[in-house]
Amino acid sequence: MNAASKPPRTSRLARGAIAGGALARAGVARLSQKAQDLARDEAQRAAARAAHEAELGRILFGALNQLKGVALKAAQLLSCEAQLLPEALREQLARACYQATPMNQALVGKRMRQALGPDWAERFAHFEPQAFAAASLGQVHRARLADGCELALKLQYPGIAATVASDMRLLRGLLLGPLSGLALGEGALPDAALLGRVLDEIEAGLAAELDYAQEARAMDEFRAALAPRLPRLAVPEVCHELSTPQLLAMQALPGLHLAEWLAGGPGQAERDRYGQLIFDAFMVMVFELGRLHADPHPGNYLFMPDGRLGLLDFGCTRALPRAFVTNLARAWSAGLAPDGDAALREAYLALGLIDAGLDLDHFRRELRPALAPLLDWQLAPFRVPMFDFGARAPLPHLDAAQQRQAMRHLHGMPPELPYLDRAFLGLNQLLARLGARVRTRNPWIGGDGP
Repeated sequence: MNAASKPPRTSRLARGAIAGGALARAGVARLSQKAQDLARDEAQRAAARAAHEAELGRILFGALNQLKGVALKAAQLLSCEAQLLPEALREQLARACYQATPMNQALVGKRMRQALGPDWAERFAHFEPQAFAAASLGQVHRARLADGCELALKLQYPGIAATVASDMRLLRGLLLGPLSGLALGEGALPDAALLGRVLDEIEAGLAAELDYAQEARAMDEFRAALAPRLPRLAVPEVCHELSTPQLLAMQALPGLHLAEWLAGGPGQAERDRYGQLIFDAFMVMVFELGRLHADPHPGNYLFMPDGRLGLLDFGCTRALPRAFVTNLARAWSAGLAPDGDAALREAYLALGLIDAGLDLDHFRRELRPALAPLLDWQLAPFRVPMFDFGARAPLPHLDAAQQRQAMRHLHGMPPELPYLDRAFLGLNQLLARLGARVRTRNPWIGGDGP
């Protein structure tokens, strides 16, 4: 069994040794780079720094891939924050796909007994012991009740809850401790307090994902809120009598995941129809409901035979305060306006991204140009009545100078923003894979009607 296929390392000592090994390898790489810098001109040193950052990213990813579980999932979440990390490091973290080794049948039986009692098998007409889907925190089994109702059972891995705090401590140590100093002495990382707050939010979100009772409530609430607004969006019904904090029983929706559906060669009209529904769902959730499904992984969508779209996995959701939603709409609308710098600064101030000491002149000359690649990419779909996501440029990255300038002035981050960034990036990636053309005019951004 190779390192990539081994189950998560649950021993605190073993996991600490993995992190320590990563720091040691990073130290050797940094010393080697510093020695070679003496014989290089500036252009060579810049290229070497980029290569060094990529190497450190690979070292970090390798350590996280051995830890698996929470650590690997956290790395993927962090990679969505394009403004927080150097591109070479972000790309390595984005490789995280947090696929865990499935539980064997004996362990599945033990976990089911713990959840439903010794007679658990008698509650099903059929139970499939082989999982058909797996992620970092649990795996999903098919089951059928005596009345013919088909269920999907999400069963949590044993010991995962205990690793959340310890894995996040390890990740903080790697990013905020020696690794950040070894890797990025030129100031490419943001203020440690800002990055620390983002890691705190990631940890809180992961802890919430472990509570399947909370996820069941979220599914009920989203289904009730979305059904009258978007009737072609299907959220599974929860089977509450078979659900516990570590087992979530839900209606099994028929359908294909994105890759399977695309393999069938759907026409452009079908791609556009589903793309419009996905886009509309995001906008309604953010700006009307103030409640975000913050895990837009392609595996969380089902393209159903009756033309509906199934939305799955409500472990990571986030309530968006009205003030945050209002200021987000103000910021995006100001970013679209040709003379919107003053309004954009005010919106950033209200969001807590900057402090009042950054006057309009410095905002206009320093921060706005530094963030221009990201902001322009973010707002591109809203500049036209219909946007072709199939021709969407990839997410740009800030160069070292832009990143240093941005980090000079960005002193805070509302706790909702990492979730919003993650969901918006996932939305764009999903629509790009669909090649969908979407009507993007809406009543919230830019002042235009839907």
